Amino acid sequence: MEAPGIEDMFDFRRFPKDPLLLLLLLIYFPVGICLMLIRIFIGVHVFLVSCALPECFIRRFIVRVMCSVLGMHVRQRNPRSRDKNTKLYICNHVTQFDHNMINLLNPCCTPQLEGSTGFVCWARGFMEIQSASGQGAVGESLQRYCSTEGTPPLLLLPEEDTTNGRTGLLRFSSWPFTLTDSIQPVALRVTRPLIALSTESSWLMELLWTFFAPCTVYHVSWLPPVSRQDGESLQEFANKVQELLACELGLVSTKITKADKAEHIKRKRHSAPQTSSSVRPGSLGLGFMVHSLGTDEHRVAKMAQQVKDVLPHVPLNVIAQDLAKTNCVDATITNLLENKDQTPVEASDTSTSGPSKSSTYPSASAPTIKPAAKSFGKSPADRHLSLQERKEALYNFARRRYIEKHSLDQEDNQ
Repeated sequence: MEAPGIEDMFDFRRFPKDPLLLLLLLIYFPVGICLMLIRIFIGVHVFLVSCALPECFIRRFIVRVMCSVLGMHVRQRNPRSRDKNTKLYICNHVTQFDHNMINLLNPCCTPQLEGSTGFVCWARGFMEIQSASGQGAVGESLQRYCSTEGTPPLLLLPEEDTTNGRTGLLRFSSWPFTLTDSIQPVALRVTRPLIALSTESSWLMELLWTFFAPCTVYHVSWLPPVSRQDGESLQEFANKVQELLACELGLVSTKITKADKAEHIKRKRHSAPQTSSSVRPGSLGLGFMVHSLGTDEHRVAKMAQQVKDVLPHVPLNVIAQDLAKTNCVDATITNLLENKDQTPVEASDTSTSGPSKSSTYPSASAPTIKPAAKSFGKSPADRHLSLQERKEALYNFARRRYIEKHSLDQEDNQ
């Protein structure tokens, strides 16, 4: 199976692109708002009930039923494959509430490795680790936990960050596999209609969207326990478990890491302001290019508009091709002037004036570049006129420099 790109593994927009689904979402929107408000009220009671009852089967059953009312359904497959002696569950990561839903099926603890501590950590169902900072200290603390009799199993998410759960798995970190030599793989698939599972929002925002959506279904599959073989390194063991979960879910096992996702989100946020600032009113052709090209090409498109202002007869695609080679506005203007015979001309420039070259290259009336206006125009018309005069002077200067360079007179060019 072909390895997916990093863009395919994450959903950065909530709403669907399909017009039909978008129309259905618009119709459902008032219902979703009412449903979210009702579920927030019920969710407070679910939290209070979970705090009041001790950890037992009755508590898990009641909370599971109430979570179904909140729109969070959990289903399991192959529960007999669950080994009671295994102290470590390994699961893929899809949402901020994976550990809560698996805990409804079988009691387990998930340590809070990063983020808020204290009440928020406890309220979200995480186990707070009282140890010194550092991955080595955390590993030693969890190893002592796994070796203690009577403690519930640990549930760890070696992807260390969420994906959309439809394309591939992030590369598994090897440190969770240092805790025990035998682990229980748990495959998780999450489905939700109309609203996507965002991989960038906070847990509180994700909870509100979960209440808004009609339902969110967690499909949990228990795989047989896997033990580490003699001579097998930790990373090889982690890759083997990753392949098992990927095959069970029908996904691809990738080498993309949590750091790669963070860098991708950073670049995506950085390029968004450049995209909005590069679009100019009245420039339809360039606007289409800006929206469809990448970050580096946004800069090329912006420079292409600057060249277009000086050489309006040259098509944008020709300007962009030359800019990709020179990466300089001045060098591109010089190249296009030197190769004017090979440069195609837009139809709008020649349709009314015929094939005469005099309409393409006006006479050089200004010997030098005209400086900026002495005073700032009081009206938009004056300022626009001053801008046009400077553009015309720059164009004439470039043409005169070309004539002097090639020892041509004005009559030959006309």
